[in-house]
Amino acid sequence: MDSVYEALVEIVGPEHVSSQPEELFIYSWDLGTTEPHRPDYAVAPRTAEEIRKIVQLANKEKIPVVPLGGGLSLAGLAVPFKGGILLDLKRMDDIIEVNERARYALVECGVSQGKLTAYLERHHPHLTHSEPGAPPAATIAGNVVIHGQGDLAHPYGFNSDMINGLEVVTPTGEICQFGSCAIGAGWFTLHPLPDVGLFLGWTGTTGIITKVSLRLFPCKKIRGMAQFVVDDEDLVPEVFYKITHTQMVEDIMATSQAIPPFSSELHHFTINIAADSEKELEFKLEIVFDDTLGEYIHKGDGGYLGFIRGLERPQLSKTSDWRKGGGFEYVGSIMPIEQYPECYRRGKEISERHDIPYTVLARCIGTAHAMMFSWTYAFNRADPKTIEHAREALHETDDLALELGGTIWKPGLYGQRLVMEKLNPNTLELMRKIKQLLDPNGIMNPGNWEAQ
Repeated sequence: MDSVYEALVEIVGPEHVSSQPEELFIYSWDLGTTEPHRPDYAVAPRTAEEIRKIVQLANKEKIPVVPLGGGLSLAGLAVPFKGGILLDLKRMDDIIEVNERARYALVECGVSQGKLTAYLERHHPHLTHSEPGAPPAATIAGNVVIHGQGDLAHPYGFNSDMINGLEVVTPTGEICQFGSCAIGAGWFTLHPLPDVGLFLGWTGTTGIITKVSLRLFPCKKIRGMAQFVVDDEDLVPEVFYKITHTQMVEDIMATSQAIPPFSSELHHFTINIAADSEKELEFKLEIVFDDTLGEYIHKGDGGYLGFIRGLERPQLSKTSDWRKGGGFEYVGSIMPIEQYPECYRRGKEISERHDIPYTVLARCIGTAHAMMFSWTYAFNRADPKTIEHAREALHETDDLALELGGTIWKPGLYGQRLVMEKLNPNTLELMRKIKQLLDPNGIMNPGNWEAQ
C-alpha cells in the first residue's frame, strides 16, 4: 500500500477507501459524452472533519480532490480529469433538522432529493421543497451548487436562491459556516450578513459543501397537473407571461419533441396547480384556463387537455428520446423567455443536422423573469458514431446559447471555455484571484474553470 492510501485508511477506515481498478472504474465517467478519466483513490467520508483531514492530506501531497454527490451529472462536472481523490459523499446523508414554523430543512451534502421528499411526506406533510426533476438519487447539495431549478421555480426562482445557510470545507481544509448559523443564531437565513457567494456555480473548485439549509414551502392537500397545447412557437412567450401574471400555479414547463410523431412541432405546457380545497382548485382552474387562456382556445390557437390529480412530480430526464443503448446529454441555458421561438427553431435544425430526434424543454424561472431552456441529444452508448454526433451537437448548442443572449447552465469544459472567452476581462481576473486565494495548490476539481 502506498503512503497516501494508508493515510486515507487512517482517516475513514479500510472499508471506505479503494484504489482497486474495478472499483475506480465506476467513478471515471458520468452519464454523458465526456471521455472517462480514472481517479487514483475513491473515498467515502462520513463527517466534515474527515473531509477536512482528506483535504489537508491532498494539499500536503499536491493531489487533486473531486467531490461527487449523486453521480448524475451529464457534463463531466465530477469527472476526475487529473486523477487524484474522488470524494463520494453519499454516506453523509443525515436530515439534521426540519423547522416546521420557519419552513426550512438542514441536511448533509449526501441527502438525496428522494430522501427529503419521502421524509417530508412522512413527518411533515404540510411542507415540500422544490424538486429538480432529476432522478430521486440526485442530491440537494449537488442541485444548489450548480444553480439548479425545481418544480417551484415559478415563482420562487433557482434552488440556490432558497439557501438559508451553508457549511463548507475550504480547499485548504477549514470548516466554515455562512449565514445566520455562522454567529450561532440558527440556520434560518443568509441575510443580512456580508455576501460570500464563493461556492455556487464553481463546480466544486472553491470548496466542498457539507451542510445545506434549504427553504421549504407549503404543501397543498390537492396537487395535480394540467396540460395546454399550442402549435405556434411564437405564442409560447405570451402564454408564459399570461399564466405567471395570474400567480395561480406552481410550475410551468413547455416541451416539444419529435417522438412520438403525432406531437412533433406542437408545444405542450405542463402546468402544476395546487389547492387546499375543491373551491380553491375550481377558482384557480377557472382563472387560468377560462379567463386567461380562454382566448387561445376560442380562436383555435390552443387547446386545454384537462387536469389530472395526484400525478408524480415530473422527471425532466424522462422527456428524452432514449435510443437503443440508452444515453442522452443536454445543453441547459438560462434565457429570456421571449427567446423560446428562436431556441426551438435553431435547436431543431441542429438535431436534424446530426440525425437526432429533437427534444426541447423550457421551465419558467420566477414570474417569467427567465427560463431554463434545454436541448437534449440522445445517443447509443454502444455506437461511437452516435456519441460523436451528440458531442458535436452539444458543442454547437453551447455556441448557440451564447449567440442568442443566454448563459450556459452547468457548462462542461467546452462551454466553460466559451464563457471565459466572453467574460469581462476584469471579472475573469477577479475569478482567478479568488481561486488562487482559496485554492493556492490548485487541488480542487482541476480542469474545471481553468483559463487556457
